Amino acid sequence: MDDEADLRELLVITLGRMKLDATAAASLEEGRRLLDGGAFDLCLTDMNLGDGTGLDLIRHAAARAPDMPVAVITAYGNMEVATEAMKLGAYDFIAKPVALDRLRQLIEDGLGISRAEPAAEGGGEEDGLIGQGPAMQRLKQQIRKLARSQAPIYISGESGSGKERVARLIHALGPRREKPFVAVNCGAIPSELMESEFFGHRKGSFTGAVEDRKGLFREADGGTLFLDEVADLPLHMQVKLLRAIQEKTIRPVGESREFDVNLRILCATHRGLGEEMTAGRFRQDLYYRLNVIEAHVPPLRERPEDVPALVAHILARLGQAWEATPPAVGDGAMAALRQYPFPGNVRELENILERAMTLCDGPRIEPDHLHLPSAEPAAPATGNGGGRHPQLPLEDYLQEIEKQEILRALDATHWNRTAAAKKLGMTFRSLRYRLKKLELDQEGDATSE
Repeated sequence: MDDEADLRELLVITLGRMKLDATAAASLEEGRRLLDGGAFDLCLTDMNLGDGTGLDLIRHAAARAPDMPVAVITAYGNMEVATEAMKLGAYDFIAKPVALDRLRQLIEDGLGISRAEPAAEGGGEEDGLIGQGPAMQRLKQQIRKLARSQAPIYISGESGSGKERVARLIHALGPRREKPFVAVNCGAIPSELMESEFFGHRKGSFTGAVEDRKGLFREADGGTLFLDEVADLPLHMQVKLLRAIQEKTIRPVGESREFDVNLRILCATHRGLGEEMTAGRFRQDLYYRLNVIEAHVPPLRERPEDVPALVAHILARLGQAWEATPPAVGDGAMAALRQYPFPGNVRELENILERAMTLCDGPRIEPDHLHLPSAEPAAPATGNGGGRHPQLPLEDYLQEIEKQEILRALDATHWNRTAAAKKLGMTFRSLRYRLKKLELDQEGDATSE
């Protein structure tokens, strides 16, 4: 739908060459009438419709045909309008002057959404998110809606809450599910290598470039690129990322030509991205480009009703990994877990249960097997009076306690692992698993059986 006759003709011709039937409308009123009178697989609308705007049409389509994908045509550089359109439900946008290859890709993406089979209703392990409480139900409902869009999503939440799992689920439920999902932790890439990691490089373009590299954008082409801890990107890389997202092209280091990329961007950080922008550490234009829609992952302390289901799921997975029947959880231990605030969220719960399963020698996990921090005895002397190291993260602190206890038992038994396991009150298989996880399996001349 467009008030410019030339652009309407271009759209109809392009769709015809793609063997698609098209109906054109010159005004908002005519577009509304067409939507009310028939079913369409896709809607393309300009922002200027003479008697209204494309935003008005998107609102009308959301009410009358909520499953129909809508894309907008905007004036070049008008990102505010494009962002508003996607917040209202548009799956993507294209800027004038319209490039035919980009237009065809936009149409194919929309038809892919329209033709994709609806995601099956999930309710637990099968959809990747455990929990049936109100907070998780709201998040699952939002994920199913966001999966159909191509708009960038900002996934907020505390460390360990499951942000990457949410990103993978958005991808798995959307029309790009058959294409790659590429995840990268932005804080783990050295600043000087970021451009090469994201956009690739040609062999010989710099010292150490011994072969061509595609880069993350091209590896994720057609699929989804998940930028975890995006707030850790340095400012110079934020500029390059913004251009790649807006232009949908990248240029590898040492390459003279650009490559088109068609992917969806999801990002996450445990920091407040708005606060980072206010502090000048994150570009405002990139913030508004990435934060089109926000999906918030609630911390575990706000959904204690989900703890029993999470505990059952984690213990079942540990039992399978250890090839052992997992113990049950006593009422006292379960009550303690439900009351604990979990500053490390689900990741911390996994660590607590791994330790408890290691220390439990019977059929049931009891409160003293959990070693929750509030009841944790003083750790061995570490230079601060025997207490917790003030700079050590909670998960590392708990793991260090476990490591020291295992080392004591091994030293006392001259590194006889069978004897050490008995002294610790655990099975030999459990001890072997912990040694591998704590990277202690190569220490000493351990006797296995």
